[in-house]
Amino acid sequence: MGRTSDAKNKILTAARSLLEQRGYSALGVAEICKTAGVPKGSFYYFFESKEALALAVIDERWADERRDWERILRGDAEPLQRLKQLFEATESRQREGQENCGVVSGCMFGNLSLEMSNQTDAVRERLQEIFEAQVDMVETTITEALGRGEITAADPREAARSVVAQLEGQVLFAKLYNNTLQLRTLWPNCLALLGAHKPQVAELA
Repeated sequence: MGRTSDAKNKILTAARSLLEQRGYSALGVAEICKTAGVPKGSFYYFFESKEALALAVIDERWADERRDWERILRGDAEPLQRLKQLFEATESRQREGQENCGVVSGCMFGNLSLEMSNQTDAVRERLQEIFEAQVDMVETTITEALGRGEITAADPREAARSVVAQLEGQVLFAKLYNNTLQLRTLWPNCLALLGAHKPQVAELA
């Protein structure tokens, strides 16, 4: 049982690393198994297809990231400060990835959305669920800030969707230019997008 569990973890770890480095389409089951150091039979014991493995990797990554999002956005800081902390955590995560592998890897969910959204309904729907969950959490935070009179966003849901889209877009630029400094504009752009009052802008800058 221990060895069986270890094989599955090795496959997931290898697939996660390879997906981040090279994307989905360029990968084959044989390469994943070689990187994981397990026989191909072990792969098909746990996963019926490469798509099933991709979904498992996506779920594993989101479980990790969701804990971070919830810890930050449900914390004790004021609403706008929590959003700022989310952006800072995103920049830190991308910078750490660059230090480990030499390049900015970007967001797995964003990368796979661009690559696979027209290829497989199962992956597209899972990614939609993840982004909607992110929008839900940001919307709750924006609604708090709106209730405190700190921003003037007319529609919290659409504002939250725009914030998440901006976050994904800047991470994409950071990947494209291999430069995490692209993420430094996230916070001032977010304040402008939400219509934050000038005293609040000065305080949180």
